[in-house]
Amino acid sequence: LKSLHRLIATSATYRQSSNLSERLLREDPENEYLARGPRFRLSGEMLRDMILSASGMMSTRLGGPSVFPPQPASVTALAYGSTKWKVSSGSNRFRRSLYTFSKRTAPFAAHAVFDGPTGENCTVRRNRSNTPLQALTLLNDEMFQELARALARSVAAAADRSESDIATRIFRRLLTRTPNRRELELLLRFRRSQLTRLQAGALPAADIGDRPDTTAELASWIMLTRAVMNLDEAVTKP
Repeated sequence: LKSLHRLIATSATYRQSSNLSERLLREDPENEYLARGPRFRLSGEMLRDMILSASGMMSTRLGGPSVFPPQPASVTALAYGSTKWKVSSGSNRFRRSLYTFSKRTAPFAAHAVFDGPTGENCTVRRNRSNTPLQALTLLNDEMFQELARALARSVAAAADRSESDIATRIFRRLLTRTPNRRELELLLRFRRSQLTRLQAGALPAADIGDRPDTTAELASWIMLTRAVMNLDEAVTKP
């Protein structure tokens, strides 16, 4: 099976672009002849692992017991057996999604939002949806906010980096490509608008950075990181 998976993943058919030309749409609208690459939203596990890796926080340790990443306490509070979700600390907090503890009556919230199965039935193929709740999870879930803060801090820490350089690095860490001129202009415009709000006191920098010493400058980069995390291109396989 490993050889078969490698053959598929490295084939020219699998690696081709998902861009759809007018000719391809006319001649093969359903992609029956595999004329273009697949394009779909990442699963909840893949999405979390992608952001873990981009933030530089992912633990690469193999094996060991299940772990408990951050999630709202209310998820398990009413579940059968009254399971307590004691959030893991240290590197266990950032282990790959493969090691996330799963309870059938209270599946991990972030995975469930992105159509992860509950484990009550055998699932041959998952559904894939795109809902407002998914965007709200990426924006507001403590787990993703924590990773956004880590990514922004690691990139903005170097004092000699220009505003454009920091924005480009954040964009590239999440989307694996550099932004074009128009995209960079939009990134910087958004970041400056958030900085203005922060400096005016409309947004609390300490809450955004989860530290009392968070500056408006750093908080604006965290806001930009959260926005890039929510781009369609960030959550979709190209």
